[in-house]
Amino acid sequence: MRDSETIKNDIINHLAKVIDPELNIDIVNLGLIYGIDLDEDGICLINMTLTTPACPLTQFLIDKIKAEVEQVEEVKNVDVEFVWYPVWSPNKMNDAAKKYFGIE
Repeated sequence: MRDSETIKNDIINHLAKVIDPELNIDIVNLGLIYGIDLDEDGICLINMTLTTPACPLTQFLIDKIKAEVEQVEEVKNVDVEFVWYPVWSPNKMNDAAKKYFGIE
């Protein structure tokens, strides 16, 4: 069996395939993922935020996240929980995303 760090990295790699269609960049680089927890029963909880609470793409993103993360062998079910604190800001983006948007 793979160790938890390897599994978490696999989950992150799958989350990085989920592209925000309005911003055309993935949710990991945008800094939207706040936490990942996988219990021994294979239940994966993704804590994340959105760039705005009124985001019209909430269900779209949930569906894409579940489709990607469920490809990880150890994951049996995915729950996505939205959190609003800390509030998302462009400072949460990684350097690649900031460069994409011309933020220094």
